[in-house]
Amino acid sequence: MGSAGDGHGVTPYNGVRPGRAPRQARRDEVIRMTVNGHSSQLKITTPEVKRVRASGPILILAVLFVAGAFLTWYFTWFGRDLSDADISQYLVDEKHPRRVQHALLQVQHRLERGDPTAKQWYPQIVGLAGHPETEFRLTAAWLMGFDSKATDLHHALLKLVRDPEPIVRRNAALALVRFADPSGRTELVAMLSPYVVIATEEGGVASTLTEGAPLARGTLLARIKRPDDKLVEVRSPLPGKLERIVAPSGSEVVPGAAIMTINSDEDSLWEALRGLALIGEPQDVPAIEPYASGSVASSDRIKQQAALTIKAIQSRAKQN
Repeated sequence: MGSAGDGHGVTPYNGVRPGRAPRQARRDEVIRMTVNGHSSQLKITTPEVKRVRASGPILILAVLFVAGAFLTWYFTWFGRDLSDADISQYLVDEKHPRRVQHALLQVQHRLERGDPTAKQWYPQIVGLAGHPETEFRLTAAWLMGFDSKATDLHHALLKLVRDPEPIVRRNAALALVRFADPSGRTELVAMLSPYVVIATEEGGVASTLTEGAPLARGTLLARIKRPDDKLVEVRSPLPGKLERIVAPSGSEVVPGAAIMTINSDEDSLWEALRGLALIGEPQDVPAIEPYASGSVASSDRIKQQAALTIKAIQSRAKQN
């Protein structure tokens, strides 16, 4: 394009005058064009943008939605303090497992603070130790270790250390250490070795997991297709890592056959080693040495604790 004065230029013109412009002038823009000596105007109209106001019911609904989400989170948050009445009510509310767990954790916090009021709920805690819900038993087993002078809790732990669920047995064994009771020693030693997952049904195995995969408790390990075509899920009873696949996908298993093995997670290993430092015996050292020497892949924290545990066991043996 040439300059404005050569007859072939385009000269923009803003139709809005200085000062406050009328509404229509704000929306319209006029461009004067000069082409081949003839002047013409091109008017471009921009539609007015109308503001849409949110209706009252929509705003109310949005507020209620946010408030409902917050209240749901708040009343299921385990960190929320409970009154004595709330704890008593929650401990018997078996229709809402999270409430029972919340109450148990609140009792644990009181025990940690040395609050004697926690003892009023010992009968309910002992009762939950025999409940069919695994979550109740494992939580009860853990908090029982916070009062090593309570004989009723001690007796309940002696039953829990023989529980069919390994996670419950482990918590009970660790709690018994605080009572200076070695009844759970064999369970602590077992935590250092891979846990064998056993098939409970006959059929074909289907699994997509690979060795070394991290596992949470409840992770789907495999499905077994029974002869009647019904699928049975096999879930991890423990947190840890998939160590070895014994029955690969497509193989057939019978009840009692090994499917795979699971290594304990680091926290479980560390707790087991700490417990064995207090109640371990010389015959436990071979199970601990691989962690101290590094022949079993583990963190520096585990290596150091394993070495300290062996030293504590050997020192105690010399004194005896």
